[in-house]
Amino acid sequence: QCTDGYEWDPVRQRCKDIDECEIVPDACKGGMKCVNHYGGYLCLPRTAQIIVNEQEEAAAESTSGRNNVIRRTPVDPHRAPPNPTHQIQCAAGYEQSDHNVCQDIDECATGTHNCRADQVCVNLRGSFSCQCPPGYQKRGDQCVDVDECTLPPYCHHRCVNTPGSYFCQCNAGFQLASNNHTCVDINECDANNPCAQQCYNILGSFICQCNPGFELSSDRINCEDTDECRTSSYICQYQCVNEPGKFSCVCPEGYQVVGGRTCQDINECETTNECREDEICWNYHGGFRCYPRNPCQEPYVLTSENRCVCPVSNTICRELPYSVVYKYMSIRSDRTVPSDIFQIQATTIYPNTINTFRIKSGNENGEFYLRQTSAVSAMLVLVKSLSGPREHIVDLEMITVNSLNYRTSSVLRLTIIVGPYAF
Repeated sequence: QCTDGYEWDPVRQRCKDIDECEIVPDACKGGMKCVNHYGGYLCLPRTAQIIVNEQEEAAAESTSGRNNVIRRTPVDPHRAPPNPTHQIQCAAGYEQSDHNVCQDIDECATGTHNCRADQVCVNLRGSFSCQCPPGYQKRGDQCVDVDECTLPPYCHHRCVNTPGSYFCQCNAGFQLASNNHTCVDINECDANNPCAQQCYNILGSFICQCNPGFELSSDRINCEDTDECRTSSYICQYQCVNEPGKFSCVCPEGYQVVGGRTCQDINECETTNECREDEICWNYHGGFRCYPRNPCQEPYVLTSENRCVCPVSNTICRELPYSVVYKYMSIRSDRTVPSDIFQIQATTIYPNTINTFRIKSGNENGEFYLRQTSAVSAMLVLVKSLSGPREHIVDLEMITVNSLNYRTSSVLRLTIIVGPYAF
């Protein structure tokens, strides 16, 4: 863009002077002649002679110019210029040069302007202009700050006005982009990962999560171990052991952990049988015991496994039960009551006989009750809860009477082992 009096020369790629004397019809009045000048033209008496320096042409000095205009090449700057034959009068804002031409006065450079201290002097042809610096606008004779924050939105989030300028700020979790106007999300998880364990970036912020077995602390950043053992007393069947990030269940001696939480009895008779050859191993809940293979006591003799018979040929046996059968069973501690726990049944059935059942011994505290279920069987019922570890020996007697008043009896000696726990 060229200033007034010039136009763009597309060939030379620069601004060139416009010859107003050629294009402005009747440019000068009153018999004055038109003399073209850089950026404008002059109206002078027809007898005036003008000398113009040609800055780019190498032609020799000539006086054959139009309107008595002499054009010559630049003279040696070190040589004093010739005295002009005629002193010219310059318009306001111009002054006579050493070559007797009018040149613009740069009031901004010479300090002859009257701009205020808060204004910027801009030189013009023949004058000057007092303008406000960028970011200010003229209001009367003063320059006042332009509040860019009240104009159409320059900033994505927040605008902060400053004297002569402004800057943009972003909300927490965002940062300015390279254009200093747009706000982009900060990925805190990639930048410094403030979370103790797991970090998830979200728009303008982040959230922390913990690995299984941990929970967020009150600061929402660190993770604290979750004491699963305190959350529930039923998480383990026996005992819960808290560990960092997890827990484990343990079982008492004689049990093993099954399924991570349940305790199962170990059958020591199958794994570590420590009984002698003349003993049998009996496993119960939480342990095992060794019993003699021949439990018979005089005058009884062993006739089959765990069955002792008192021979009728022995007179002592007449007042004793004919047979004693040894049985063993195991129950858990604190079993719910009432509960059927053992059934006794006649192995031999005789015609015209009546069988009755009773607890002969071992029920001094009334923990059991024997309920006859048929003519040849009865059920032992636990009516009081038993706590272990403990061993109960209960004699269950079956009395048989026939029509001839023949009476005989058999005893089942039941050893009940109560385990130490309810599992």
